[in-house]
Amino acid sequence: MPRAGQARVGVTPELSSCHTAFIDGYFIEGHVPASDVQRLFAERPDVLGLTVPGMPTGSPGMEMGNRRDGYDTLLVLRDGNIEIFQRH
Repeated sequence: MPRAGQARVGVTPELSSCHTAFIDGYFIEGHVPASDVQRLFAERPDVLGLTVPGMPTGSPGMEMGNRRDGYDTLLVLRDGNIEIFQRH
């Protein structure tokens, strides 16, 4: 179940993770790599924010040696649709 801040910006249960930040008009949800956040702020798209749903192994803060699960950073559009922002 999304927390109050998540629900307020449209983070559905499928898009949620364990951490939510609100920065300069965007939300950053979950273990989003710093390079993706930097790209978001360089490009400044008209979107709600970025999310890495769940807690994939190998994402920032979820390292386990050499084990890495593939995961996507998702861009959440203002209409609620999502697009893949970056594959990892």
